[in-house]
Amino acid sequence: MSEATKDATAPAATAGAPPAAGTPFTGRLRRPAPYLWLAGSVLLLLFPFYLDRFWLQAGLFAMAAAIGAIGLNLLTGSTGQLSMGHAFFLAVGAYGYCVLAGESSTENGHALTGLGLPSWLAAVLAVLLAGAAGGLFSPIAGRLSGAYLGIATLALIFIGQHVLFNAGSLTGGFNGRPVPPLSLFGLTFDDAEVVVAAVPFQSSEKLWYLGLAALLAGGLFARGVLRGRPGRALNAIRDHRIAAGVMGVPVARYRAGVFVLSSMYAGLAGVLLALLFQRTVPEYFGMILSLEYLAMIVIGGLGSVAGAVIGAAFVSLLPQVLTHYSDSLPLVSAPGTGGIAPGEASRYLYGAAVVAVVLFLPGGIARLKTPGEKKK
Repeated sequence: MSEATKDATAPAATAGAPPAAGTPFTGRLRRPAPYLWLAGSVLLLLFPFYLDRFWLQAGLFAMAAAIGAIGLNLLTGSTGQLSMGHAFFLAVGAYGYCVLAGESSTENGHALTGLGLPSWLAAVLAVLLAGAAGGLFSPIAGRLSGAYLGIATLALIFIGQHVLFNAGSLTGGFNGRPVPPLSLFGLTFDDAEVVVAAVPFQSSEKLWYLGLAALLAGGLFARGVLRGRPGRALNAIRDHRIAAGVMGVPVARYRAGVFVLSSMYAGLAGVLLALLFQRTVPEYFGMILSLEYLAMIVIGGLGSVAGAVIGAAFVSLLPQVLTHYSDSLPLVSAPGTGGIAPGEASRYLYGAAVVAVVLFLPGGIARLKTPGEKKK
């Protein structure tokens, strides 16, 4: 057979053959991540129709924690700014919403102050109020770094706790204050039943979709920031502050700006937590909460949006799962019954997880390779 004949028959011989290894078709089959994301999204949308109230509330708690963790990861994971005061900005968002949306009333001997604004507007203003609180602290954040900034932000926790316990007209004191339900587009996120496909939707079911929307918006925005020019500048500041300044990056301005952005994420998480709990209590917004948020981003992966979500789900769901199944778990029992309380057991476990991640998986859980992903 001549060379011309071979060249003429070659395309015909391969026209009906299946795609060779390494083509885009087989590459898509070897990367299941898009299909897993699609399946997970469908499940998340269907959960309110099948899960009971406990699991929906646990999921909402994880969503709120993930929003706050994304904000802290922008500050600590991407910029290298240690913050111990994240709980303070969650409190600003939660109590800011209560004051802005609530009505003036008297409860437990406290004359509560409320502005009575529309609840959707109060939620937006509460997030902006948390950002404004971060803006007041941003000049300090722009000039300090490392342990010095961590100690400075730690002071916010003590200031916040003092205000929350003593400003009774705003916070309700030790007993807290009730949270007005959110109304948006004619839908009120309260326990009044709304039947959807023969399933009664109450506050947890309604808030589920609100939490999903807030988490999706917050995650996409943070992802866009990290993948754009601001993200490269933040990473340059984290890796070498002096070199970043020499290259023309305004270090102090970026540090101050990301601190404000992180505070707004915390404020949004605080609003969602307040709507979930239906009552704000000062004791919750303490130092332990800030330490838990640091554990979230370390376990999930510093500088990663997905890592913040994974770490938040792990740290926030663990104590609730242990509490729910405490009767059937060894060594774990209800508080005051002689065993290890679920809250204590969960802190031991995610403390051990932090040590394991630091020693064996510095990039966090988000850096684990999927089965179809090639190692670089």
